[in-house]
Amino acid sequence: MAEPVIIVLGLAFGYLLGSIPFGLLFTRFGGKGDIRSIGSGNIGATNVLRSGSKILALATLLADVLKGALAVSLVWRLGSDSAALLAGLAAFVGHLFPVWLDFKGGKGIAVFIGVILMTSPMTGLVFLTVWLLMALAFRISSLSAIVALIVTVPFLMFLGEADTALYTSLMVALSLWAHRENIARLRAGNEPKIGS
Repeated sequence: MAEPVIIVLGLAFGYLLGSIPFGLLFTRFGGKGDIRSIGSGNIGATNVLRSGSKILALATLLADVLKGALAVSLVWRLGSDSAALLAGLAAFVGHLFPVWLDFKGGKGIAVFIGVILMTSPMTGLVFLTVWLLMALAFRISSLSAIVALIVTVPFLMFLGEADTALYTSLMVALSLWAHRENIARLRAGNEPKIGS
């Protein structure tokens, strides 16, 4: 199959896969109602945790991570590194702007983790380590995610993975934009803590 065809199919596949709102589906099937009416209104795992179900939150986290990982790994089998990276980026964009929810999705952190673990495992481990240390220190999910995001691109450049850094920088910028309300609350000192 020609590379341009693989890229187009990978973009479509990645976007549609990323658009699946697992947090919304799991909470509805789990009897928790519409997750968008709880807490921050986000469809991600952190807000699902606010529904009171750790199991549903964990399921959402794992499913969203898999969206990113599958988009990259499946396209990688067919095409080049660039095609796989674009598929991962498309899955990330699909999560942030899902066609099924009027393009109002999540912040993309779990999908980002899936993509970065597949494209640069060492960077993925650094991201998770920074997130965990920040979460243990401050117990604020958004702060942990923002700091971990900021670390990833410089670390990729340190590793000499310039192509991956380019695609990752787009995801970082989009996720930071999606966190703009969290950033405002952090500056005001009223961002909720994990589990609140």
